[in-house]
Amino acid sequence: MSCLPTSLGAKPARFRKSRLLIVGCGDVGERVLKLARRNERCIVLTSSGIKKDRLRALGATPLLGNLDHPQTLARLAGLGDRVLHLAPPASHGETDKRTRALLQALVKRTRPQRLVYGSTTGVYGDCQGEWVTETRALNAQTDRAKRRVDAERWVKALATGQPGLGGVAVLRIPGIYALDRKGGTPVERLQKGLPILLPIEDVYTNHIHANDLAVACWRSLFIGPIFRTFNINDDSVWLMGEYMGLAADHFKLPRPQAMCREQVQALVSPMQWSFMQESRKLSNARMKRELRLRLQYPSPQQGWGPKVLKQT
Repeated sequence: MSCLPTSLGAKPARFRKSRLLIVGCGDVGERVLKLARRNERCIVLTSSGIKKDRLRALGATPLLGNLDHPQTLARLAGLGDRVLHLAPPASHGETDKRTRALLQALVKRTRPQRLVYGSTTGVYGDCQGEWVTETRALNAQTDRAKRRVDAERWVKALATGQPGLGGVAVLRIPGIYALDRKGGTPVERLQKGLPILLPIEDVYTNHIHANDLAVACWRSLFIGPIFRTFNINDDSVWLMGEYMGLAADHFKLPRPQAMCREQVQALVSPMQWSFMQESRKLSNARMKRELRLRLQYPSPQQGWGPKVLKQT
C-alpha cells in the first residue's frame, strides 16, 4: 500500500511547518522573524497596511487586524500553534484591554501550544537596589507598569484556565539596546548634555541587547513548564550614572554632569525621571538555567561594538 499523501498539495503532519503568530512585530519581533522563518510558517498581525510589503520581504504572512478593535481579530482563532505577544498596552489607564481582546480571540477555537508575552521589569516597582528574582511580589508604581501587571494576570489566567494550552511564558524585559535599533544607544541623551544623579542618590539600571532578547523570545516559545516568568537581562550591574559614563567614554562624548535629584528632575522629561525613581538588580539565573540562553552580549560594552561613533 502506498504511503504517499492522497493529494499533491497535502503533506503528513510531521512534515508541515508549525505556525508562529507574532503580535506586535516591531524591532524585536522582526529579529525573531529572522530566527524563525526557516523552521516556522510565520504570520504577523499588523494594523498597518504600509508594513505589509516589509513583512513579506522578511518571510512572514501579514494579517491586518487591530487590538483596539476586537471585531478585527476573529481570524486569529486557532491560527497560531505558537504565539509571541509583544504588542504594548494602550498609553493610558491601569488595564490592558488589548491583551484581553487578543486572548479572547485566540481561545475561541484550538488553543495554541504555547504563548509568550513580553512584559516589563517595571512591574517590580522600586526595589531600593536589591537583587530581584521572578518570585518577588509585584509592586508597580506607574500606570505604564500597572497595565503590564494587568496583562500578566490575563496571561496567567489563560495558562491556568484553558485546558489544552501547552504553556505560557512571561518575559520581564528591561531597557533594550542595539546599535541598529532606533534610539538603541544613549548617544542622543549624551549629546543633549542631560544630567545624571549623584552616586549617593543613583539607581541601578538593567539592560538586554535586542539580539539576545530575540533569542530569549524564540527559545521560550518551545521551552518551559505550563506557566513561568523570566527576567530577561544581561550580566551588567551598573548604576545609571555608571552606565551613562561608560557610554560617554565608548562613544567619545563628554561625560554627563552629576546633580542632586531636584536639579535632575527639573531638566529631564517626566518619562526619563520615572526611570530614575526605581532601583533594582535583576537576577538572570532562571533565564540561563531554564531557557539555556548563552548571552551573546553579556554587557552593553560588548553590544555597543567598536569605539567609533558613526555620524548619520
